[in-house]
Amino acid sequence: MAFKLPELPFAYDALAPHMSKKTLEFHHDKHHKGYVDKLNAAVDGTRYAGMALEEIIRETAKNSKERGIFNNAAQHWNHAFFWNCLSPGGGGKPEGALAERIKADFGSYDDFAKAFKQAATGQFGSGWAWLVLDGGALKVTATPNAETPMIHGQHALLTCDVWEHAYYLDYQNRRPDFVETVLKELVNWKFVAERLDEQGEDLETMQKVAAGGRR
Repeated sequence: MAFKLPELPFAYDALAPHMSKKTLEFHHDKHHKGYVDKLNAAVDGTRYAGMALEEIIRETAKNSKERGIFNNAAQHWNHAFFWNCLSPGGGGKPEGALAERIKADFGSYDDFAKAFKQAATGQFGSGWAWLVLDGGALKVTATPNAETPMIHGQHALLTCDVWEHAYYLDYQNRRPDFVETVLKELVNWKFVAERLDEQGEDLETMQKVAAGGRR
């Protein structure tokens, strides 16, 4: 069964004015859908056709000749993950165990936020900023293009898409303002906390969302 484009976990206008309906329609319905369609076409009739999305990503990451499959598979996963990192009425500071872990590993929430913004704005060209669990510690990292933390043995907790299509309609070239707004207004800290609770195991619900029809 082919991979499917997951529905957004909120209405197209639910993140306004911080992220417009027009941006989400283009980002989700055009860009994300494009990755899903290209992935299905690329794996059809190959040994990857019966694999789970995460398997495809890990297998193709090892082979430069299969970069096209990797790019579309990883971008599908990254985008499905990104939508779950956003929430109407989100943002602010996390609470509970997540807040304590951030304080322990970064010194304070403000130090984390500074590091995350630096990773996002410092990423040259297209890519992603991440909060990950790596070897038992929380870390901030950035990846170029479609690259995703799982191929480095890291467990993704939070991401911000810094490809221009994620923000240009609303923020033009003001990437720092977009990243600041995501942290202040949109982060779904409940989802991030659930990812941390898994301690390195992908959420079953996340797998189902990302893999579409492969359940």
